[in-house]
Amino acid sequence: MQPEILKMKNPPKKTDSQLLYKALSERILVLDGAMGTMLQRYNFQEEDYRGERFKDWEYALKGNNDLLSLTQPQAIEEVHRKYLEAGADIIETNTFSGTTIAMSDYHMEDLVYELNFESAKIARKVCDEFTALNPDKPRFVAGSIGPTNKTASLSPDVNDPGFRAITFDELRIAYKQQSEALLDGGADILLIETIFDTLNAKAALFAIDEIQEDRNIQIPVMVSGTITDASGRTLSGQTAEAFLISVSHLNLLSVGFNCALGAQQLTPYLETLSHNSDFYISAYPNAGLPNAFGQYDETPEQMAEQIREYAEKRLINIVGGCCGTTPPHIKAIADLVKDYEPRKLKETVI
Repeated sequence: MQPEILKMKNPPKKTDSQLLYKALSERILVLDGAMGTMLQRYNFQEEDYRGERFKDWEYALKGNNDLLSLTQPQAIEEVHRKYLEAGADIIETNTFSGTTIAMSDYHMEDLVYELNFESAKIARKVCDEFTALNPDKPRFVAGSIGPTNKTASLSPDVNDPGFRAITFDELRIAYKQQSEALLDGGADILLIETIFDTLNAKAALFAIDEIQEDRNIQIPVMVSGTITDASGRTLSGQTAEAFLISVSHLNLLSVGFNCALGAQQLTPYLETLSHNSDFYISAYPNAGLPNAFGQYDETPEQMAEQIREYAEKRLINIVGGCCGTTPPHIKAIADLVKDYEPRKLKETVI
């Protein structure tokens, strides 16, 4: 149940979805970059995560970046603003871990609705400011829905391959709560991202379908998987083709890949999606592969040059950055793709 204090008479208004589809038909849209990479620069400590409201919380909270939407909202707003200034058309909410499943690590399951609602509200506010300054370039809020820290397809116990730490229905319930809060806070799009187990994603898609039926609305849904290594498969073993087939029964806005790989390594998998899908295609790779210290060394210019291949081959409709990317990366990408036509939709051939 949503808290009484959040039952607003006038909830944040979303952008007309027709503007989203119009923009996609005209140009390549730019997604923002990494929220986590930017938040690391603030060097927040335990007391910063707690703020005044959670100063007496009995569990450690450092690392719970979603909580910063409540305790450091000015930082979240500032990050959004920097990406919009860099040229982003779509801003992701600060809710990658915003489910009861992920928040159980911090014993904050009861805060999930508020976390998602307030995160969407912050993004909505900043997007509306930029749209008002330039109505010809509307900005859109994508509600970020991460994969959770549990998998429905794989056992976490090597000695018991039949064991599952989570059920489909538990995932469905958690994703539905998160999705409803994101929509109530003003999200235009729901983005199911960094999918390493398609069964988890199917639970999220099932939940969103329930919301569409409950509310009698159509929700633009982006689906973004992650290829974990050079095998070309997701963690649960699917190839790019299998991943696409697994989600193609739904009326999606886009399908694509993010995270794990750099732009160059991601190219062949985007080609597979682009050549076999009638959805819009999204890509937001990391800034290269991590170095020995887990840092990302690829410069904005290097990353943009690799993404040039996506644009020249007409593989993409939406492009941005994941781990290691910053506003300069997004600016370099935005400056590049403005000179290229977006990928045209085609009929499905698989």
